[in-house]
Parts: sequence; C-alpha cells; structure tokens
Amino acid sequence: MMEAAKRWRVSAGETEAWMDRAVDMAKDALENGEVPVGCLMVYNNEIVGKGRNEVNETKNATRHAEMVAIDQVLDWCHQHKKEPEEVFTHTVLYVTVEPCIMCAAALRMMKIPLVVYGCQNERFGGCGSVLNISSATLTDTGEPFQCIAGYRSEEAVEMLKTFYRQENPNAPKSKVRKKEFSK
Repeated sequence: MMEAAKRWRVSAGETEAWMDRAVDMAKDALENGEVPVGCLMVYNNEIVGKGRNEVNETKNATRHAEMVAIDQVLDWCHQHKKEPEEVFTHTVLYVTVEPCIMCAAALRMMKIPLVVYGCQNERFGGCGSVLNISSATLTDTGEPFQCIAGYRSEEAVEMLKTFYRQENPNAPKSKVRKKEFSK
C-alpha cells in the first residue's frame, strides 16, 4: 500500500456523520427505483461531490453513484478553479456498498486515496470481494488506494434486500417461453 494512503485517517465520529449522508443518498435511490447505493466525496471537510445510482432513471449502465459523484467533483473543480488531481488526491469517498470493478478502476485513475464503504459487493466488488482493483499491481492506472469496510453494512444490506425483493420495472422482460403441449 502506498505511503500517501497510509497517512489517511478518519475518526469514527467523522465517518459516522459522512456515512449518515451516504445512507440518505442510498435511501433516495431506493425510493426512486434504483439499486440503493449512495456516496459522498469529501475534500477539506466539504462535500464536493455526491451521488446515488441513476442507472434506471437515465437508462445508462455507467451512472453508478461513484461515477455521478466524480462528475460533480470535476464540475466543482471547474467552478472553483482547482486542479482536479489536487482535489481528488485529497478526497475521501464514503459509499454504502463496496465499489464495483468499474467504479474502483475509475477511483484509482482519479487517485482517490481512501474509500470507506459499508457492505461488500459479492457479485461485482472491486475492492477485494471479486477483484482487488484498489491494491492490485497494475500499470498506468494510478496509485493503489486504501479501503475501510464495514460502516453501516447491515443497513446497506437491508436496503439491497428490499430493492431486490421488489420487481424492477426497468429489467428486461424474460425470454423464457412456456412449453406448449399439443394434444
């Protein structure tokens, strides 16, 4: 793990406060028919980007919470005349569910040093559950980042269960045909 990532420390109280906000974003996603994932990007104790899944709403499979937040940070940098690399290298991501492989790769490319997440993503996790994009030895993909797992994980899992128990109106129709019996 790189030295810069090791220096990142967050207090339990600070983490709880930011995770409260991320959980609120996940609840908003759930209420809007999205997979309940919410996140915040915090730079100098200020939220510079936040996101919730928008995949169903936008019909765009890349609109995960982290990708939405990255776009907001880029906009914030432009508005405040800050260099994105300087901001991202001093930003902590708080997210309710372990980033997927796509999002973990994007976070690494943006040089986020620390990701604090709730529950593991056993199907698509990019921070160790499926692949370990966060610390793998890769070329041309930025420095590894530190992960801290388990904050509010039970609540995140319950929201995911709630989502997957309901029918997703945006899911493709089943192509399974019932067999017809001839007499």
